[in-house]
Amino acid sequence: MPVIVRAAEQIAEEVEPGCRIASLLNPTSIGNDQIELTRFVLDAGAVYDLSLVAGAIGWLQLLSGSAEADGADGVLTMDLIVYLPLGHAGRITAGAGGAEVLLATVPDAARFDPDIASMPGGARTVDWTREPVLQSEHDARKRVYMATPGLTGTKAFKGEMISYPPGTAAPEHHHEGAEHFQYVIAGEGTALLDGVAHTLRAGDVLYNYEHERHAFFNESDGDFVFVEFFVPGACAT
Repeated sequence: MPVIVRAAEQIAEEVEPGCRIASLLNPTSIGNDQIELTRFVLDAGAVYDLSLVAGAIGWLQLLSGSAEADGADGVLTMDLIVYLPLGHAGRITAGAGGAEVLLATVPDAARFDPDIASMPGGARTVDWTREPVLQSEHDARKRVYMATPGLTGTKAFKGEMISYPPGTAAPEHHHEGAEHFQYVIAGEGTALLDGVAHTLRAGDVLYNYEHERHAFFNESDGDFVFVEFFVPGACAT
């Protein structure tokens, strides 16, 4: 069964002064270590030391406020995504208004990409808003690639920013060869999971296992927007 982690259920615990962390996806919540997803809430000027465990890769995405991350190009904005290679260690420093940051990591990434050691070293910053906007072949949703082998240097994961304008929907489908999650950035929409409708709102997380049937539709007056990441990157739909 899919896993839904509601925004209201995400309890952020203080791990350092001015830094609170909420674990959204972990081996306990999804039953495997395919991917881990964490949300950081940093007070103004707060600093968090981020070190990936051996064999892990990941990426950072700013959800609100402003921040700087060691190795990233300049101040983080919501238009940027930062890819973290093997052995990454650095600090995240919140700006004057504080920051909310989404961190995803793929433990033991070599099992999904035998060539992971060739992933470019050092954090890599990409402005995903400069990537082409793609129209889906089957529906009216808009898609922008956020993570591809060309952008990240690895096939361990892939990601997209997806937007459903009001009144649009996607047909029911499933994926083979990967598991994936959606983190709702803005708006409200409905996920049809094995024939059961679930309302999703900003801050909610949906995790789908391989072969699970799902569909989305937007009956609200605003855009329904979420980021979607697959691990591993290669899969069939």
